Amino acid sequence: MADEAMITGNRVAMRPGSGPARAAVTLGVFTLAIFTSAFLLFAIQPMFTKMVLPLLGGSPSVWSVAMVFFQALLLAGYLYAHLLTTRLSPRIAAFVHLGLMAITLLALPIAISDQLGAPPSEGQALWLIGLFLASVGLPFFAIAGNGPLLQAWFARTGHPHANDPYFLYGASNLGSFAALLLYPVAIEPMLNLRSQTMGWSVGFVLLAGLIGLAVLRLGATAPQSVTKAEDTAADRPGFRTILGWITLSFIPSGLLVAVTAHLSTDVAAAPFMWVIPLALFLLTFVLIFRDRPLVPMAAVERMLPILAAGLVLFSYFGARMFLMVFAVQVAFFFAATLVCHARLYAARPAARHLTTFYLWMSFGGVLGGLFCGLIAPVIFDRVIEYPLLVIAAVLALPALGKIGRAAMIRQVVPVLVLGALYLGALFLVASQSGPELGEALPALFVASAFLCLLVYRRPAIVAAMLPILFIALNVMQQVVNQREHERSFFGVHKLELRENGQLRILSHGTTVHGAMRIRNADGTPYTGRPKPLTYYHPEAPIAEGLRAVPPRPEGRRVGVVGLGAGAHACNGVETDRWTFFEIDASVVRIAKDPAQFRFLSECTPAARIVLGDARLTLAHEPKAAFDSLLIDAFSSDSIPTHLLTREALALYLDRLAEDGVLTLHISNRHLELESVVAALARDAGAVALYKADPGEGRPTLEARIPSMVVVMAKSAAPLKPFEALEGWRPIRDRGVAVWTDDFSNIVGALMRHYRGQ
Repeated sequence: MADEAMITGNRVAMRPGSGPARAAVTLGVFTLAIFTSAFLLFAIQPMFTKMVLPLLGGSPSVWSVAMVFFQALLLAGYLYAHLLTTRLSPRIAAFVHLGLMAITLLALPIAISDQLGAPPSEGQALWLIGLFLASVGLPFFAIAGNGPLLQAWFARTGHPHANDPYFLYGASNLGSFAALLLYPVAIEPMLNLRSQTMGWSVGFVLLAGLIGLAVLRLGATAPQSVTKAEDTAADRPGFRTILGWITLSFIPSGLLVAVTAHLSTDVAAAPFMWVIPLALFLLTFVLIFRDRPLVPMAAVERMLPILAAGLVLFSYFGARMFLMVFAVQVAFFFAATLVCHARLYAARPAARHLTTFYLWMSFGGVLGGLFCGLIAPVIFDRVIEYPLLVIAAVLALPALGKIGRAAMIRQVVPVLVLGALYLGALFLVASQSGPELGEALPALFVASAFLCLLVYRRPAIVAAMLPILFIALNVMQQVVNQREHERSFFGVHKLELRENGQLRILSHGTTVHGAMRIRNADGTPYTGRPKPLTYYHPEAPIAEGLRAVPPRPEGRRVGVVGLGAGAHACNGVETDRWTFFEIDASVVRIAKDPAQFRFLSECTPAARIVLGDARLTLAHEPKAAFDSLLIDAFSSDSIPTHLLTREALALYLDRLAEDGVLTLHISNRHLELESVVAALARDAGAVALYKADPGEGRPTLEARIPSMVVVMAKSAAPLKPFEALEGWRPIRDRGVAVWTDDFSNIVGALMRHYRGQ
């Protein structure tokens, strides 16, 4: 063929007859194929994960496991590409790959497999991985290796830039970035899931055609393993080089999972929140994998220690400075990822080792995701992996590798000695004075964090100070609040003592899920029937929703989706018959333990607790099973969107008695949900009232705290008692689209909240 590439030594020359026009066509075909492949690859992730969310309570952990799965399958795709390019000629490899694409067409459109049945009460992560494998394993694998495979083929086309095809990785990540950006702002709000899967199938057919065109641009060259002249021992990647690739991939991949878990816990368990860090992750490749980075890396490297110190400092203030903590964490993640990926690009090998480079880079990414997504939740009772990765990211700064041993000792040893003295004093004071640490040691912590900010030009000192600060922060939280942790697939639950040890609280993320007085002001044990506090206060809207249901001779049938500490049970009367629906077994253990909370043991010891996702378990309850049904399953400010859909509301109303009252707790710091529930009520023909309770205005957990609650019924009669109660009004319908299992619009709810609508 006239335009076949001749690969000789380290040079790639065009055969006679090749011209700029043909080179432009070749580049265009490969670029478009790589872009389309990456777009489909990353569109499938939020799309299919959204399909799976209803099966596991909308838990943020679904996304963490999904990322681990997709990273692992991406590694398999890269290995597949490596074997094709090193063991087969391009023509045979193309025949194999196009055959795989053809077989994959038989598995489309994408749908949830029913082979694994309902999710189990334990071992959800492994079940979820099996579900992903059975449902999208083949389509994802078929396109997972396209990036390195097409780049390797491009290196054989004889194109003028074939010697260094790494720039095409930018096109790949640009496609990924476009998919993740468009999904929350265009695809998710405008298309239901069925339309999304059909569109994805059309895109897959288009991709197969583009790959076919790319194959036509190939010459009949030999596989890389045959070209031994190029593969000398001198330029073959060694163990230390490969270990560096793995490490520099591990750190940002682990941070990606950790930061994503934080965002989806405190805002919304929805693809919208998940794509933010993933899009930034991919954007770094676009900015860095080029001869001249599009960002000033010297400035980024100076900023990273500042952001690391700021992350610790603002974490000390916690929810009081949520937006600042959010901004610093995202900025640190972006800067750390830029640093690691810049070092990766600088360490890239020659084009003939391209697939080897991507293979080990993907392996490091899988290890990072596996560590944070699956291993850390099992071996740590709290989020320890995050600070470890923050420290590792600072250690990855190029400046640290340029410091001599003597200078390193001079900078680090004094910090470690002073830090050991500080931690020793902190432990000593904590062991002797209990929760009262005084003002000196916390003030010293804040001062040390500020000092860490000021010495940002000495990254070795910052790296030495960070573990000391993280340990000190944990000790102060443990001692001052006597904090304990319970970690499960669904997150980290914190048990703390507040108000000088008078109250015990259960929280997840930034939201309290139960508070109980355990001691009086004089330090004596609090006895008697526990009083519900916070959202469940007897004068709060949730309790009003229960009292509006008249007594029954046989007792009211009360259902609650979301157990928490079980506080709402003490708003009932002795004859009430309670059923709690809870997805997290660890929450059940906490609520049933009288040494922790006495709401269940004192107020409803015979309560029935049903373990599993409420959408699945409620479906097994008889019709008209409840006189009162409370939906209160939101963890932190995260919203399981599948609990606010047309299908979900139909299930609730079907399980509600004709004169029953449905109560929905929709308090949220970031999303305006009244409109969402109003649309559901309109669609179902139900009557709904809304109350935004300002609370008592006292900064104490014993007070009634602000809450937003909706009560709903099949007719107006059951809601008559609310006319005599202050603050209740007809729900405001703004005409938003009805959320369904196939459609939701988190972006719209977010924008309405911050616009004050």
